[in-house]
Amino acid sequence: MINIIVAATLDGAIGLRGDVLYYIRPDLQRFKALTTGHTVIMGRKTFESLPKGALPNRRNIVITRRADFSAPGAEVAHSLQEALNTADGEEIFIIGGESIYRAAMPLAQRLYLTQIHAERPDADTFFPLPELPECHEPWQHDDRSGMDFRFLDINLTNNS
Repeated sequence: MINIIVAATLDGAIGLRGDVLYYIRPDLQRFKALTTGHTVIMGRKTFESLPKGALPNRRNIVITRRADFSAPGAEVAHSLQEALNTADGEEIFIIGGESIYRAAMPLAQRLYLTQIHAERPDADTFFPLPELPECHEPWQHDDRSGMDFRFLDINLTNNS
C-alpha cells in the first residue's frame, strides 16, 4: 500500500526555504505513530532537512538524481519507481518533498493529511492537493504553535 503523509495549509503550502512551515506537536506525534515500523520514501532535500538524519525505526529510502549521494542510515534510489520497487510488498509512506508528492499522487491509495487552517502564499513548496471530500472534522488547536488543524484520512482510490 502506498500512502502519502503531509501537513499542508488550505492553499497547499508545505514549506519555505527548506523547512516545514509549522511544527504542530500532535501532527508530529501522528506522523511518528503512522510511519514507525514502515518504509518512508523521500526526496534528497527532505532527507537533508531532517534534524537527526534517517528516521529511526523506519526503513528510509531517499530519491536523488545525484549518482554520488550517500545517505547514512538510508538506502538511495534514483527514481520514485526504483524506490517503490525496492520496497515492493511493504507499506510505504511518501513523506516529501513537492516533486516526490506530485509523482506519487497518481499511485497512492491513501492520503494522511494534516490540514492547517492557514494560507501561506509566501511559501515556496506546495502539495498538489486533490479535490477534498466534504469534511466535518472539527478543528483542533495546538497551543505551542498557535495553529488550528485537523486530521483527514482520504481514500484516494475512490477519488476519480
